[in-house]
Amino acid sequence: MDFPGLAARLALVRETVARCQVARGWQHPVRIVGVTKTHGPEAVRAAVAAGLVDVGENRVQEALPKQEALTDLTVEWHLIGTLQRNKARNAVGRFALIHSVDRADLAAELDRRATGASPQPVLVQVNCSAEPQKGGAPPESLPALLDQLQRFQRLEVRGLMTLSALTEDHGEQRRAFRLLRELRDAGQRSGHSLPELSMGMSGDYPIAVEEGATMIRLGTVLFGERSL
Repeated sequence: MDFPGLAARLALVRETVARCQVARGWQHPVRIVGVTKTHGPEAVRAAVAAGLVDVGENRVQEALPKQEALTDLTVEWHLIGTLQRNKARNAVGRFALIHSVDRADLAAELDRRATGASPQPVLVQVNCSAEPQKGGAPPESLPALLDQLQRFQRLEVRGLMTLSALTEDHGEQRRAFRLLRELRDAGQRSGHSLPELSMGMSGDYPIAVEEGATMIRLGTVLFGERSL
């Protein structure tokens, strides 16, 4: 298998997840999305061989050739990067979950392009770190956005996603993840079904799990450093 040691690294991640959940009293499953951006199809094959089902890609144009090269594998593909409206038609129906819907016009375009029998599952990305260079809806606009998304019949909103600030400050990381959970809880009290919290990457996933993540997106910790 390519990527030697991947199975052992994945086992260590699972142990860390279990320990963090016990520390905070969580019992829900946590899905590990193996992020294979900039790696070739062999990384996806290695992930599946190691026991992963969920694979994440940042760009539609990088993901689609991998999907076409790996039709023999059973993979749940996730689009975790920023999605432009002009790429929406290529994304709909090709991903089990799109993590980065952050505005109504993008949702409308996805809804317009979704012609399959089942609605397209999506997450709403929220900018919990208040960094202007990051995507995501401002936290204060989330309630109105969730209400707007209810009118799109061909989209299924399954929860929320965020990225913490790129910092070694664990307190700041925790603040962002806790804010997303609080926003999710408030949304559910308002009648929205938001079971998923996609938060946490290689450098901060233990804190995200402690704060209630249901999904973590891991690249470097599993596959090693990426090529640029």
